[in-house]
Amino acid sequence: MNFDLEYNSERPHLIIPEYGRHIQKLVDHCLLLEDIEERNKMARAIVHVMGNLQPHLRDVPDFKHKLWDQLFIMSEFKLDVDSPYEKLEKEVLQAKPEKLAYPNYDSKYRFYGNNIQTMIKTALTWEEGEAREALYFAIANHMKKCYLNWNKDTVDDEVIYAHLKELSKGEIDLIDKNETLSEVKDLLRKKKAPTSGGGNAGGNRNKKKHQQ
Repeated sequence: MNFDLEYNSERPHLIIPEYGRHIQKLVDHCLLLEDIEERNKMARAIVHVMGNLQPHLRDVPDFKHKLWDQLFIMSEFKLDVDSPYEKLEKEVLQAKPEKLAYPNYDSKYRFYGNNIQTMIKTALTWEEGEAREALYFAIANHMKKCYLNWNKDTVDDEVIYAHLKELSKGEIDLIDKNETLSEVKDLLRKKKAPTSGGGNAGGNRNKKKHQQ
């Protein structure tokens, strides 16, 4: 007995496999229709079937627009029908996005994080006065906390001031201000874990009294 078996490896490539081979065959058949009205009617029917295959996407914004775009993709952009949306162009789909600039952070004090330079630059744009001075010390306290989290359990304020002066290229100098930063215990304070059964302790005691 001879069996005429057809393997997937011998079949045409599926452009969007999620819709299966039957939808792809419908799209291919729609391409062969010569009458524009028949093509429009069949294209709308295909989009309707595609929507039924993905009911979980019905609440997604522009759901129908996405289906029509996928229809043109499966037709390799050869389908000539009247779409209710602007026809997706192959060049637009294949266009490469603009290259994103990789953040350049050359500081040797990586434990302060990438945003510390932004904080310093912002502080230097403020008008001179108490608010600006307070922001300097807020940045220094943040740096001290980052230092303690990354390195060790203690650090002298003079070390933080020296790092801040270096990072700000000498524009922020708190070394001679005779001010102290927050204590280590305050910066690294952790919330106490609730005691087990603490919330029901009173209720349990009352329950025992009633049982007695």
